[in-house]
Amino acid sequence: MKNQVQLITYVDRLGGCRDGRDLARLKRLLSEPSAPLAGVFGGVHLLPFFHAIDGADAGFDPIDHTQVDPRLGGWADIKALTEDLDVMGDVIVNHMSSESPQFLDYSEKGEASAYAGLFLTLDAVFPQGASERELLSVYRPRPGLPLTYATLQSGERRILWTTFTAAQIDIAVHHPQGRAYLASILRTFADNGIRMVRLDAVGYAIKKAGDSCFMMPETFEFIGEFAAEARALGIEVLVEIHAYFQRQIEIAARVDWVYDFALPPLVLHAFNFRTAAALKRWIAIRPTNALTVLDTHDGIGIIDIGANASDRAAHPGLVPPEELDELVERIHAASQGQSRKATGAAASNLDLYQVNCTFFDAMGRDETAYLLARAIQFFLPGVPQVYYVGLLAGHNDMDLLARSQVGRDINRHYYGEAEIARDCARPVVRRLIELIKLRNRHPAFGGEFRVEPGGDQELYLRWQQGNAWAALRIDFATQSHELSYSDTAGAPQAFAFS
Repeated sequence: MKNQVQLITYVDRLGGCRDGRDLARLKRLLSEPSAPLAGVFGGVHLLPFFHAIDGADAGFDPIDHTQVDPRLGGWADIKALTEDLDVMGDVIVNHMSSESPQFLDYSEKGEASAYAGLFLTLDAVFPQGASERELLSVYRPRPGLPLTYATLQSGERRILWTTFTAAQIDIAVHHPQGRAYLASILRTFADNGIRMVRLDAVGYAIKKAGDSCFMMPETFEFIGEFAAEARALGIEVLVEIHAYFQRQIEIAARVDWVYDFALPPLVLHAFNFRTAAALKRWIAIRPTNALTVLDTHDGIGIIDIGANASDRAAHPGLVPPEELDELVERIHAASQGQSRKATGAAASNLDLYQVNCTFFDAMGRDETAYLLARAIQFFLPGVPQVYYVGLLAGHNDMDLLARSQVGRDINRHYYGEAEIARDCARPVVRRLIELIKLRNRHPAFGGEFRVEPGGDQELYLRWQQGNAWAALRIDFATQSHELSYSDTAGAPQAFAFS
């Protein structure tokens, strides 16, 4: 994987119109010399492009994980995209759609189905029955139990394991059918040029009676086995986990790549509380095999910098709980209350530990602060990813939220081609693109990173490789800042944030 900034996007929400040519349009947008985003990114994470992209969870509930939704294009289009860019795809390891052929066969035939052991039922995990204590010990950052009572078409009544929604049926990943299913996804991806996969919801993939059923030793064993299969096909693996920050460090030591999910709330904390102290503490211990993000298709994580819910006194967060609560309120205030309408118990939310808001609106649409936040992201060790709405400094889509009543849709706007061209002409977007190009092309970012000494209010980051260097200074108390770097002759240059 190139050490260059990557784009995160839905295929149909960035210039698409679901006419079968959306993937081809995306390739032109990112590669055609006259296009506004040509040559900006080294890679692209394609959010679910499988059949179907408009299920119960925006494609994260695949009916057929090995088929490209024909409204976007086909596998030939994916392969063509990989000619110019590193391409990442999602492997949804925990579940599949209740509309999948496998589940429909199971529903019709019950225990006579060839897929009977593929789908987890309550008694598959608790063959002796489950006590209240055991059920309450199952970790789930959503309200209620991860179970759904269902009457199959065969007339059988079962209690199905459904970690996320009733339309997403958990699979038995160690069952022969489960192994074959996941292996077929990897083979299809490899055959079509995808060289990196994100394991979606993998932390929940293994269930064990009497345990939390989240990131257990058995889960790590499964991740290791799956990653070995992927590597044999030339595919790198990214593990997506929202968890207590110490847990994330432990996970990172055992996998190829993780997200730095602590970074977005810590950057917001630094600007809101005018201190770099918590951010610098994290930089000192954070894993470097990380994809750095400020925004994704989900909300802004809070759990990632808070205390460990199982023992808050013994395992405090990166910021005090009162400041974490205040940070959430300040995001709501910065967004003029829009994020409140999309977060928590509002708008059919399933994830209670995330604030749904575009990152630009979470920063009060302050263009200079927003670009400084991106500079921090790009200066930290790891591979940066920029979400398509964040790339275009997008605003909260209140119309889409009103139509869908899904909180995360506030940050999942559909951009037409004319809107993309118009937004790319905005000064804040032009400067962000310039910043991305600097991060991709300057040789210093392939060298040595260090944090220079300074007070709690100051952040001073520096990269050096030979005579090439790049430095970022921010004083959060005064908002004074400087991004400087060497040109090819070694002379200092300054990046203009405004």
